[in-house]
Amino acid sequence: MRLGIVGGALQGMEAAYLAKHAGMTSVVMDRRPDAPALSMADEKAVVDPVKDPEAARDILCRCDAVIPACENMDLLLALERILYRTGTPLLFDTESYRTSCSKEASNRMMGGLGVPLPLPWPECGFPAVVKPSSQSGSVGVSVVYSDEDVRRGLEAVGRLNDTPVIQEFVHGKSVSLEVIGTGRSVESYVTTEVVLDSGYDCKMVRCNPDVLGPEDDAAFREIGRRVAKAMRLQALMDVEAILTPKGLRVLEIDARIPSQTPAAVYAATGINLLDMLVGSALGRSLEAESSGGASVYEHFVINGNRISACGEKEFSNVRNPRVVSGIFGCDEMITDYEPGKENWYTTVITRGRTEAEVDSKRELIVSEIMETCGLDERMDPRPEAV
Repeated sequence: MRLGIVGGALQGMEAAYLAKHAGMTSVVMDRRPDAPALSMADEKAVVDPVKDPEAARDILCRCDAVIPACENMDLLLALERILYRTGTPLLFDTESYRTSCSKEASNRMMGGLGVPLPLPWPECGFPAVVKPSSQSGSVGVSVVYSDEDVRRGLEAVGRLNDTPVIQEFVHGKSVSLEVIGTGRSVESYVTTEVVLDSGYDCKMVRCNPDVLGPEDDAAFREIGRRVAKAMRLQALMDVEAILTPKGLRVLEIDARIPSQTPAAVYAATGINLLDMLVGSALGRSLEAESSGGASVYEHFVINGNRISACGEKEFSNVRNPRVVSGIFGCDEMITDYEPGKENWYTTVITRGRTEAEVDSKRELIVSEIMETCGLDERMDPRPEAV
């Protein structure tokens, strides 16, 4: 299987990592010669499909399937045109993505389905969250405690030329779930916990059978299936929610390959969501059996004598990363580390039979990094308590 991956940032790194573990040959394409996923690919191509569709077509039509690892609508539409009538499957659902990339539109759709959502402002009072409708991750997101904070949050969204969404600030465990659909059937997979840094950016993903209790997990999986059926999903999406004292509250959906969570799912359960997505396009079953283990996937930046947990936006500054095993006693790392290097990045992937076993292993790995590299300071930024 030869897989074309268009986009060389975090989503492209995720796709290249999963392709490697699925035994696929990965061909990563990006317009930037320093895109980090290029160094993780079996083959790389520095091409802009929007500006040079013929060059992109020549490369991608020799792939068995193509997955966009990007969120730029001009590029997504260019890929549809490039692959039109080539017979090469595009593992993407543009119509579902149009819905999911607008928080306004997706909230309307989910509200109509009875999906539990945060309350709208001003009904919710303070604290609240101001966020842009069409951005991903924590870009442009503000936690607000007053009318003046709301004004500043709206100005921040305005600078992004986006439409604001203001909702209740819900607190609790942050969870995520992937769903694959074929247009006829859907399947929800494995719940993960998303742990945030002080800027509300994901620094860690935990995957184990106890992320949610059985009742909440079943409810979350059913929400994923219900939303996917309503959208007639024909690809992969993820659902993000908070488990509050009053139950689950869904924050957003994204109909594209996510970063971070699929790798954690694979490490814990052996379920390769990219392989499942490719299989769904080839008519294979959506069902998958979990091995029932546990994993932690976490980002670090090493700077001078300090190791700090960091969010994915900071980790995206990594250059020429590679996947390595055994270094510092780890199961796997995605890193640009070289001996003697003072400033470097790493994603540490730790797996085990239980969450306790994984946590014990990861502490030993961090200690080994600090001892080997002569580090004497460790930081672990967290969101401000509300």
